[in-house]
Amino acid sequence: MILVVTLNGCATLPNGRAWGEDVTVAPAWSKVRAAALDAVESPRVWGPLAVAAVLQVDGWDRKVSNRARRETPVFGSQQNATNWSDRLRAASSYVYFASVLATPSGSDPKEWALDKLRGMAVGLVAIGVTDEESNLLKRTAARERPNGQDTQSMPSSHTSRSAVLTELAKENVGQLDIGVTARRVLDFGFDMLTYGTAWARVEAGFHFPSDTLVGMSIGNFNGALFSHAFLGLQPPPSKVSFVLTPLPGGAALQLRYCL
Repeated sequence: MILVVTLNGCATLPNGRAWGEDVTVAPAWSKVRAAALDAVESPRVWGPLAVAAVLQVDGWDRKVSNRARRETPVFGSQQNATNWSDRLRAASSYVYFASVLATPSGSDPKEWALDKLRGMAVGLVAIGVTDEESNLLKRTAARERPNGQDTQSMPSSHTSRSAVLTELAKENVGQLDIGVTARRVLDFGFDMLTYGTAWARVEAGFHFPSDTLVGMSIGNFNGALFSHAFLGLQPPPSKVSFVLTPLPGGAALQLRYCL
């Protein structure tokens, strides 16, 4: 994140607005709906769910979990995996708050501070909503953890928390004029924090892979939704679109992806 701070020398975002200036607690329903649809259409939201569904075929979800717990190929032991899941989740918090500081909020100190507080309030609500949704789903699903500790396996709250933090950070960095390559490098780093958190929870025996993927989807959805509907950031042009074509006796659903 030091790279972002160094490259960002403007007092406003490229659209001329200050980060946090457009925060609203009561956005128009049409704006919320559009933000929700944009989030749902993102591969970062439906992709993890699709992979989680595939893992249910032939018991692959449990097979991957058992092998990961037994061999711990990345972290070396279940205890190390547990420790690293906490560290990576914490690192996700650090990069989010760093991204908040990196975004320009004007040159007036009072307005800068006010915009930062408003913007962070939106982020904190997104995090809180993600935590509550994860806890609600845990109680509803009541899935036993791979290690048999309790029935709070689905979804992974570690992963959902990391995902919402890194998605918020990506949305913030996406508003900066730092060049495509720099943004891609940062986005990759953010993703690695969430993927690392997710896999650490699998190796530690607290979650099946599908649990972490569902948590990832929840966090990514809320990060995008709150950034666009409440923080007022502009979503990037969607590369994915769905087209429903009526056919005799039914319909065809097409998924289009633009490179």
